[in-house]
Amino acid sequence: MLKLSGEMLGGKQGYGIDGDAIEVIAREVAMVREMGIEVAIVIGGGNIFRGSIASKWGMDRASADYMGMLATVINGLALQAILENKFHLQTRVMTAITMTELAEPYIRRRAIKHLESGRIVIFAGGTGNPLFTTDTAASLRAREIGAEIILKATKVDGIYDSDPAKNPAAKKFDTLTYLDVIQKKLDVMDATAITMCMEASLPIHVFKMGEEGCVKRAVSGVKMGTIVR
Repeated sequence: MLKLSGEMLGGKQGYGIDGDAIEVIAREVAMVREMGIEVAIVIGGGNIFRGSIASKWGMDRASADYMGMLATVINGLALQAILENKFHLQTRVMTAITMTELAEPYIRRRAIKHLESGRIVIFAGGTGNPLFTTDTAASLRAREIGAEIILKATKVDGIYDSDPAKNPAAKKFDTLTYLDVIQKKLDVMDATAITMCMEASLPIHVFKMGEEGCVKRAVSGVKMGTIVR
């Protein structure tokens, strides 16, 4: 399971959809698929709309979160188009919110069948419920489809005890336990997502999406980033 933040699709600006940025991501996915590995993806929507911020404007949090879920569908369709048109891969976008004209509704057994058939499955629409993050959606879907690991691609090369962009002395962790992440309140995934992974002993590999072949190296077991287990 590859978890991508929406901001990664926004490129250097961090918002909207940047063609070069999304092609880099698609190329990384294509490399892994060429290895014969089944690939599922969950993308956030923060490059278009973030419900937690909109709620501060006085907007109802549930409504704001539903708008954020729609943003993840836009990102999913964009990634699907690049994967199919430029890399000639078979894909399916499955949404937790029914919109049959755009994508398939999420059905667990159908998603597993797509993966077994060699298709890349992009899960959009979060969990289908407000108040849950796309990190939680990634953990939920990973457990449902029997994923072996969650690869969380970020703009930072692992998990630190503080923001390395603000603190040059920030300490990077090579490995952490699930409880370490929760107790130290490390900003990598929310507690619900971490707990779901902990219950299933599902490892999380956090690494930087940057150099070509980084996702391929992550799935090949190359030491990089931070492993939570």
